[in-house]
Amino acid sequence: MNSPVRDIRHTRTRRKYDFGVLMKQSSEIVRLAGEVRTRLNLLSTRTTPMVRATRRVFSRAIAAAPPEIVRQLALHLLEDDSELLRFFCYEMLTHHRRAWEQLSTDDLLKLGRGLNSWSSVDCFAMYLAGPMWAEGRLANETIDAWARGEDRWWRRAALVSTVALSRRAGPEDLHRVLRVCGLLAADTDDMVVKAQSWALREAAKKHPREVRAFLVEKEHNLAARVVREVNNKLRTGLKTPRPSTPGR
Repeated sequence: MNSPVRDIRHTRTRRKYDFGVLMKQSSEIVRLAGEVRTRLNLLSTRTTPMVRATRRVFSRAIAAAPPEIVRQLALHLLEDDSELLRFFCYEMLTHHRRAWEQLSTDDLLKLGRGLNSWSSVDCFAMYLAGPMWAEGRLANETIDAWARGEDRWWRRAALVSTVALSRRAGPEDLHRVLRVCGLLAADTDDMVVKAQSWALREAAKKHPREVRAFLVEKEHNLAARVVREVNNKLRTGLKTPRPSTPGR
């Protein structure tokens, strides 16, 4: 028996979707995507809490959906090249357990097409790439390829993806984090430099000794900003300590 999905445009609407039809007719995917856009367009303000609340309503509506439907819907919505929809889609995928568990590297690369800003990259890496890598579902070689690539946004994605590993903080995780940081130690692109600082500061929370050693080893390659901010984090716990008040 096919599971229904509630129409999310209006909470009182009773129209339902048939997943069997959705699997066969792309027009139904388009219609469901239209309801997502309509719901988001009705928001008085597009703050993160407001968008997330809408996503939660929608996630409940598609909870029984087959993983393939959720993936197709996300890919269709991402054709809009909207940072708002990227955030919505990446959250939608992570909160649909079966869809999340079945994401492949090929799916991930399709979901990452068109990354062109720090916010879109960070959502992609924090919600999808990093957790998949931490779970062993994304190969080290894939992350390394991003780090060695010509596209600044994929190089940033490689670094931001390390945050998921640093937060888990296993010995092998740290090794992988520092390998990626090492690959990009000499990168001077501003978006990559900022991500390098973030990656090392995150690793420093649980592995301060190892990060200090990395700074000493790579000091002549790393941007001055990275060295300053990571040392501040190691010394004070803050990226940018507040200036001391004269006389105190």
